[in-house]
Amino acid sequence: MISLMLAVPDATAAARWYEEALGATPLWDLGGVVGLSVGGAPFFLGEPEGNGWETPAVLGSRTVRVEVFVDDPDAFIERAVAAGADGDVDKIRDHQMPWGVHRQGGFADPFGHLWLVGDRSPLSPHQAP
Repeated sequence: MISLMLAVPDATAAARWYEEALGATPLWDLGGVVGLSVGGAPFFLGEPEGNGWETPAVLGSRTVRVEVFVDDPDAFIERAVAAGADGDVDKIRDHQMPWGVHRQGGFADPFGHLWLVGDRSPLSPHQAP
């Protein structure tokens, strides 16, 4: 299993936002590091504290692109935007892919991380064109 850790200035406060905005389930909270899960996929929040990595705000650039596959990407994005995410980053739309239509869009969370949210269509095997 692969997971990721997002750099945030305050892991406990950020966890509250992810719970409200994405429906994340808390796994544990060690103070500067928090474990969460969205749709069964674990991810972590960490306060960099000079550990050789940094938040997007300090770097002045996005540092990661998180991809989420759900049954209803429109509702997932709408919930995040209602909680304060920037929904103008990548408007949701249908993309024509080799396997058919893939609905996907995105948002930037308040901590500077880019989230792309799509339907589950890429998760099945398909033949290359």
